[in-house]
Amino acid sequence: MRPFLRAAALTAVLLPAPLLAQTTSNQTNATPATKAADSQSQQQAKSPSTLTGEWGGLRTKLRDDGIDLTAGYTSEFATNISGGTRKDATETGQFSFGATVDTDKLLGLKGGTLQTTITFRRGHDLDLRAGLGTLQQVQEVYGRGQTWRLTEFWYQQQFAGGVDLKLGRLVQGGDFNSFSCNFENLSFCGAQAGNLFGDYWYNYPVAQWGARLRLKRRDWYVMVGAYENNPNNLLNNFTLSHRGATSVLVPVEAGWTPHLGPHHLPGSYRIGGWYNSSNGDDVLLDVNHHPIAITGAEPLVHSGRYGGYILLQQQLTGTYVDDPKTGPKTTHGLSVFLNFTQGDRATSTTDNQLAAGLFFTGPIPGRKDDDLGFAVARTDLNSRVAEADLLAAPGSARPRAEYESELYYSVHLRPWLIVRPNVQYVIDPGGYANVTDVVVFGIKSAVTF
Repeated sequence: MRPFLRAAALTAVLLPAPLLAQTTSNQTNATPATKAADSQSQQQAKSPSTLTGEWGGLRTKLRDDGIDLTAGYTSEFATNISGGTRKDATETGQFSFGATVDTDKLLGLKGGTLQTTITFRRGHDLDLRAGLGTLQQVQEVYGRGQTWRLTEFWYQQQFAGGVDLKLGRLVQGGDFNSFSCNFENLSFCGAQAGNLFGDYWYNYPVAQWGARLRLKRRDWYVMVGAYENNPNNLLNNFTLSHRGATSVLVPVEAGWTPHLGPHHLPGSYRIGGWYNSSNGDDVLLDVNHHPIAITGAEPLVHSGRYGGYILLQQQLTGTYVDDPKTGPKTTHGLSVFLNFTQGDRATSTTDNQLAAGLFFTGPIPGRKDDDLGFAVARTDLNSRVAEADLLAAPGSARPRAEYESELYYSVHLRPWLIVRPNVQYVIDPGGYANVTDVVVFGIKSAVTF
């Protein structure tokens, strides 16, 4: 608990008193979702939701015909104030270009959606440039090659009875173990499974052939998927080939999305797990069940890798609107979350992560669209890996866990422009208690074209 308390104490003092006052107040007397929705639609009508507008009406006509074109850029600046082998500052980012086709409007095929997304990542990583030595990146958008990719190319079909099927080139973390990406630190962005077990669970922007089948009722759902494991997908940015596939990853997930309390505020409660049929090397033992660090023999190979997770999120105060496509969206108030993911300890270097935090929408009067986020996490370095390190280098420091925290304030300057300054504090980088803690100042911004 000591590192958690240190992280919480450091970030808490950065919270201005008015924000704390807003966070602890409970303003749930007037909730009508319809009034909030009317207010939001009126605001959107006053200013364009994208930088380039409606292209003289062309964009509007295409959308009415069933083709919705989107584009955007996410930028992440970061500089280390403390920690690392040197002081540096870097910027990295991602362009994304998408097309969503409503097949009912365009082709008369009811219940169908076709999605294509192309991404381009660029820039430099502060972790590498400044030698931070962290287990989790301080700029989540960096990684998987600074290059162009076909990130999504899938078709989804709705059937009677609340059943839908999605298949094609998918990002598995978009459906299973998924989480928002408001934070800049990787601990609080995207699917934890992909952040911890990235050698076989490929997060955005890497796509693979797959399918996801879901049964959804009023406030619950169950789903199962099957995804190709193909290391070539990391190298061939636009490949559609199966060549090089090594295994299959099968995730399952069940979720409950109730509206709780006297004001019926929305929540999301999910539990899931996965099995991957690929082989994995034991992190400690050789084929004879002796420590590899001593014998130098070939590692013990395990057939199959697995894990599980829970993700909990609940709005506690304020108001919200229900979007028929994306679900409930907080318009004002406090929400909290808790995420935990555990992988098998035989083959995983980082075997689990626990993250918890809060979001507060409209923390300052007169800034209803702004939001604040605060989160802390613990990323565990498998003790079997630490044991192997000690056998290889007796007397060396033993790594245990890394503790991450981030505080951000998101300024919505325009409907199409968000600027989100943040402070990150990483205790025991790489899991080593004898290493200087890392403090990073960052700015995450997003432009919608």
